[in-house]
Amino acid sequence: MILRLAKAARWVAAYMLAFAAVCAAADGASAQANYPDHPVRVIVPFAAGGVADITIRLVAQKLGEKFGQNFVIENNPGAGGIAAARAALAGGTDGYTLTLLTNGTAISVPLFNQLPFDPLKQFVPISAIGYFPCVFMINTASPFRTLDDFLKAARAKPGTINIGTINVGSTQNLTAELFKSMAGMDVVLVPFRATPDVVVALLRNDIQMGIDFYAPFKPTLDTGKGRALATSGEHRSPELPEVPTVAEGGVQGFDVTAWNGLFAPAGTPQPIIDKLNGALRGVLADADLKERALELGIDARSSTPAELQARLQGDIAKWGQVIATAGIPKQ
Repeated sequence: MILRLAKAARWVAAYMLAFAAVCAAADGASAQANYPDHPVRVIVPFAAGGVADITIRLVAQKLGEKFGQNFVIENNPGAGGIAAARAALAGGTDGYTLTLLTNGTAISVPLFNQLPFDPLKQFVPISAIGYFPCVFMINTASPFRTLDDFLKAARAKPGTINIGTINVGSTQNLTAELFKSMAGMDVVLVPFRATPDVVVALLRNDIQMGIDFYAPFKPTLDTGKGRALATSGEHRSPELPEVPTVAEGGVQGFDVTAWNGLFAPAGTPQPIIDKLNGALRGVLADADLKERALELGIDARSSTPAELQARLQGDIAKWGQVIATAGIPKQ
């Protein structure tokens, strides 16, 4: 009798465990189907007011309208995006904490001796948000009319031409390093603290070219004090369609396209990733959003998760090689 009762107790316990598992699975599926049913945090590794911050706020607003829930931007700036990544990973894997990773993340992997997070293993991609090249700007009074003119002068008088960018290790600075290497020329790369310092140096002819993104150069271009000689992407930029690419200007194969994309902590359920990706495809095709993003020099476009993952992996390899070739010390 005691044996039969023990067996019955074990059977009931097993049944209850199985029943609990089924209920948990059903609850999980229901939660994913109803996602999002409360506000979603989006951790941004930059201060408020920058191009990436403004872009993700445009996207977050449209996502909020689509889902009927707020997508709340939390700015968490810091070197290498480390603080933002930690905050995002601490938020869990239920889809209610997302983060923005960028080509700057790809640079940080080879630039830091010990980056305390692995973007390839600890995060999963949802979709790209936008793409943007660098602009190669000269003083309007410059004698260079084309990029080829610049290249010929740099090769004719090695070490006499200066190119200005913001700080060493930035996308802009590494774009200049790659340009120098691929063009086979001896120029001096001059790092500055911020873009306004680059512009001042350019207008004083302390440097003969400045390399930065479109948005911070836009006022100088609009006033006619600066002129875009080339853009760094594979294709011409939609905001400057008349300006040739660096590849068109004589450095074949040159392609630097900065990007930002939405990611979630690894382990976030695939149905949530798919739901967000589908929503972003619609949001980023919105004509009003695309126009407002283009004013910032951003080509707002979605991607598949696989495409975004491939770009992150490819850029880690690319910038690792540029950093090694330039001899930039690890941080």
